[in-house]
Amino acid sequence: MAATENPFYSIYVANCVINAFSSYTAIMLNILTIHAMRKTLSLPKPLKALLLSLVVSDLAVGLVVQPFYIATMVKLLINPSPHSSIRSWYSFVTNIFSWNSFFGVVAISVDRLLAIQLHLRYQALVTPKRVVAVVISIWVFSAILSLILAFRLIPINNITVVVLAVVMGLCFICTAIIYCKIYITVRRHTSQINVLQVPQQQTRNGELANEARQRKSAVGTFFIYLVFLICYLPEYCRLLLTLFLNQGTIPMLTFYYFSWTLLFFNSSLNPLVYCWKMRNIRRAVMNIMRGIFSRPQLNNATLNSDIEGWSNSVHLTVHSRRDTHF
Repeated sequence: MAATENPFYSIYVANCVINAFSSYTAIMLNILTIHAMRKTLSLPKPLKALLLSLVVSDLAVGLVVQPFYIATMVKLLINPSPHSSIRSWYSFVTNIFSWNSFFGVVAISVDRLLAIQLHLRYQALVTPKRVVAVVISIWVFSAILSLILAFRLIPINNITVVVLAVVMGLCFICTAIIYCKIYITVRRHTSQINVLQVPQQQTRNGELANEARQRKSAVGTFFIYLVFLICYLPEYCRLLLTLFLNQGTIPMLTFYYFSWTLLFFNSSLNPLVYCWKMRNIRRAVMNIMRGIFSRPQLNNATLNSDIEGWSNSVHLTVHSRRDTHF
């Protein structure tokens, strides 16, 4: 269909180009991050399980959701009214990973709050098995919720939109409150440790080191939440606008397409946040990158060594034959 006949032609093309680029970066960066997290032994197991779930979800966005989104855009270029089954499956695939990321970020914030407030009781209460159970529950709940919404197993009306908006808004607000509480708790603990007496210097140093580790991990996860908020907030605002405005207008549909593109772009940004704010993951990534880029040099050095050894052996063989001849 010609561009003059379709008012969304440039919007579809722009979204295809942006998602094609961010799909590639999401796949490559998240594969690298998964490999780095597997090698990062110093990362607490509960936090590692939650982060790996988020990374797998981001990888699936780049590997499945964004190609599906691009295919949908191409289909809309050909036929502006795609079959309802295509829209349903697209909605299901998109929402399952989006909801999983949404609830995963909330779970990470709760985990960091418990780690800072409970201290030694944290390891007894937040065990790896319990965290894995939470991760599985989030995936199952996201799949059920996406199935209900995508295939309209319940009526989708203003009441449904209000319920979703309230749930998302409460999650945004609760997560922000949790990080404020983490900041206040860390400041209070640091002040309490600093007033310890000199004979307790060794204990104080150990507690300060532990506080520093917890503070850095909390800061790292806060930036994950901040990037998540920036990428998800436009889609949340669009959801609220559907209660008051007509969804079929050109501005609303344009806002819809680009808000989802920004939401998908979050999957490419998260690995950069891990490397920027989490030293253990950054070191593992740097070691992996050094191994990748140093391998060709090692192969060339080995090849040159083999050639030199073969040349020396040929040279020695020629000399031995000459000595035998004389």
